[in-house]
Amino acid sequence: MSSDSRYCASLRLSVAPMMDWTDRHCRVFHRILAPNARLYTEMVHANAVRLGDRARLLGFSAVEQPLALQLGGSDPVLLAEAARIAQDWGYDEVNLNCGCPSDRVQAGRFGACLMREPALVAECVAAMAQAVSIPVTVKCRLGVDEDDDYGLFAAFVDQAVAAGSAMVVVHARNAWLQGLSPKENREIPPLRYDWAHRLKQERPELPVVLNGGIASVEAAIAQLQHVDGVMLGRAAYHDPYVLHRLDAALYGGPLRDRAELLREARPYVEAQLEAGVALKHISRHLLGLFHGQPGGRAFRQVLSEQAHRPGAGWDLIEQALAMTAGERRSAA
Repeated sequence: MSSDSRYCASLRLSVAPMMDWTDRHCRVFHRILAPNARLYTEMVHANAVRLGDRARLLGFSAVEQPLALQLGGSDPVLLAEAARIAQDWGYDEVNLNCGCPSDRVQAGRFGACLMREPALVAECVAAMAQAVSIPVTVKCRLGVDEDDDYGLFAAFVDQAVAAGSAMVVVHARNAWLQGLSPKENREIPPLRYDWAHRLKQERPELPVVLNGGIASVEAAIAQLQHVDGVMLGRAAYHDPYVLHRLDAALYGGPLRDRAELLREARPYVEAQLEAGVALKHISRHLLGLFHGQPGGRAFRQVLSEQAHRPGAGWDLIEQALAMTAGERRSAA
């Protein structure tokens, strides 16, 4: 399958950009679990792309593709330059964050507060789209604070699309810029899937991906009756095997054993250890693999308590798997 066809197919399933979580180690693990999914980086500010350590901020393994870089910012010139850099580094997509509600993004005039400035968003998207040949996309909320006007939401999307956004990811909640933490913003504002459904129904040519509260294979498949794709966030991180099950259900691949999947990561893990990366930076992304399974607690405990120790290596992961297997046998 060509890179372009893989990218188009990956529209159906993606993993949300999550700050402090979807780093390159996490993405390699998610790629093993979901060979067909589209993966996203953590949000990186456009100015950091321009001035920062690009190897650290932008480096990735080819196995992670199709891979999108999510950018934060509101300066069209900076965003265009960052998009060009992303394309040069080999990313398959650049995505503009118009949904993060944290205090930091508000102070910097980016993230969810951009939903109040659709003309500026359109200017940013246009500058990025003119700078690169890879797709430029937007991830947004339904509105900000007490906004409750579908027309305003739809107009925001229309302006972004007219400016060059190839696709829109809709986190189907409002963002509250005052009074709620980022965590509460992912849980308290009510989900309004019907807005995303209506957006797709009224704009059949626009690719619409739905994000927010999707935590099971059944829920994801139900939503795919109304939109082009689903994006899993916290569920893919806390219970990553659901990502594997959904990938298998959507693309017809085999359903593989958790331990088998994890052992596929061994060459990557050992290469990272050889390069000086501490195991704890990798193992923290593995803790949910046996979520809800006999032995899951023992698996998490071994890695959580020992991965930080000097010299911890792959043998510790095998030890955690052995503990898990023993508890599964006892439960049987």
